Amino acid sequence: MIAVVFAVLGAAMAQLADRMTPGPAQASVAPHATVAMAQTAGRSVAIPRDARGHFQTDGRIDGQRIGFMVDTGASVVALNERSAAQFGLRPRPADYTAKVSTANGTIKAARTRLAMLDIGGLIVRDVDALVLPDEALSENLLGLSFLSKLKRFEYANGQMLLEQ
Repeated sequence: MIAVVFAVLGAAMAQLADRMTPGPAQASVAPHATVAMAQTAGRSVAIPRDARGHFQTDGRIDGQRIGFMVDTGASVVALNERSAAQFGLRPRPADYTAKVSTANGTIKAARTRLAMLDIGGLIVRDVDALVLPDEALSENLLGLSFLSKLKRFEYANGQMLLEQ
């Protein structure tokens, strides 16, 4: 976090210095200096808003590609049964012990833990997740059990920015 503050502060000071320097000296300033400073602060992924206004992205669990909708209101990563089965997770009926409140009411879900979840190169290990029946969850949700382990996540300029 401190590195980001220094990078932003450095960029602002460089821009101020550029404005104070006479014309010819401005040409010697490297045009991508502030971009390079921002990149050294950490990895980031920008997810554009789709036509519905949602933030859809692909990730990988155990090397298998899986689609997610970013949901900052979901406390954990939530997977439907169809998607979970793609990487070998098939809970038994007795595993559905967690009660989950959804927009459509209360549903039972199976607790699990993902060894690794990769979103655009942002890798988070040991992520709590729930498996919900397909009829209760049409899209997999990238919830706070992943997002809270990042350095930050925010909505800015029409996109969701995830930073590690």
